Amino acid sequence: MTVRVGLIGSGFVADIHAHAFQKFVPEAEVVAVASPTPGKASRFARERSIPHAFEDYRDLLALKEIDLVTLALPNDLHCQVTLDAARAGKHIVCEKPLCRTLEEADRMIAACREQGVLLMYAEELLFAPKYVRAKQLADEGALGDVFLVKQWEEHDGPHEPWFWDVNRSGGGVMLDMGCHSVEYARAVFGKPQVKSVSATLGTYVHGDKTIGEDHSICIVEYEGGKVGLAENSWAKPGGVDDRCEIYGSKGNTRADLLRGNALVTYSDVGYGYAVEKAQTTRGWTFTMFEEVWNYGFPQEMQHFARCVQGKEEPLETGEDGREVLKILLAAYQSAGEGRKITWPYEPSNYEKPIDLWKRTPPPEKP
Repeated sequence: MTVRVGLIGSGFVADIHAHAFQKFVPEAEVVAVASPTPGKASRFARERSIPHAFEDYRDLLALKEIDLVTLALPNDLHCQVTLDAARAGKHIVCEKPLCRTLEEADRMIAACREQGVLLMYAEELLFAPKYVRAKQLADEGALGDVFLVKQWEEHDGPHEPWFWDVNRSGGGVMLDMGCHSVEYARAVFGKPQVKSVSATLGTYVHGDKTIGEDHSICIVEYEGGKVGLAENSWAKPGGVDDRCEIYGSKGNTRADLLRGNALVTYSDVGYGYAVEKAQTTRGWTFTMFEEVWNYGFPQEMQHFARCVQGKEEPLETGEDGREVLKILLAAYQSAGEGRKITWPYEPSNYEKPIDLWKRTPPPEKP
């Protein structure tokens, strides 16, 4: 059975999805792409030899031959597109974060369960070869009793303009990249129960573009004395820095996702297979070879295709995406209130994660 894929979105991440499926996943075939920007889906499809292109994603969902759709579009659209895809009987890969509120997450999970389709949460760090090996060392007992996982991803800003708009994204760098850091640590620990979350956020460099945070530090305490440390930044120039460290009672390991796989490069004009990419690669950068593979996207998409075929069980589900979102919501509230948030936890009175950090303070009593 060939898994026939539709891409909803035609930006940076959709390009990675297309490349991963077409170059590395023989079990899958990309048959359609949708993007509301006039002409963009057609150009995307033509350049990648994809048979169908649509400006309305609902026309893509109407294609009977599609088995699986990937959602690579702004965060505020994840919920509605998932509901529509579930009703159309399509399995779904949703890019991170799953959505912006727990209510949306519950609706997405319930709709997919009712329609009998898979809702799979895209967390590529669990498939990145170096990070996979680091987790294997922990799983094999080479590090003893693992008690601390640090993960950080830092660079000088997102690749699409909508990320700066918190009404679309829901938050800043912690929501954008902290989800990677949180879920990698959570997976290494075996996804235990959360005990508490504390965080510090700030807007240090990009206040002219966003009210969202451009640097974040989040500490998650789990049952069993385990701690995850997530540090994420849009305020660090010089290319992407993506690393993890795992500490145990009998050893430790460090994985550097880019260094060791890269050419140290300087370019006045930038480079890459897309204009958007070239704009972010001027100056000194670490030029990766087999970048998509080293980040784990082909392995991730092959896994999801095999899940649709019934050959594997999803490593990351909608429920996992919901738990990550809940942790991030607690982190925003922790930063806003200056205190540790303990479990059990249910956020209230918010429309998007950043509201829990930037609440309007109550009026002072006379």
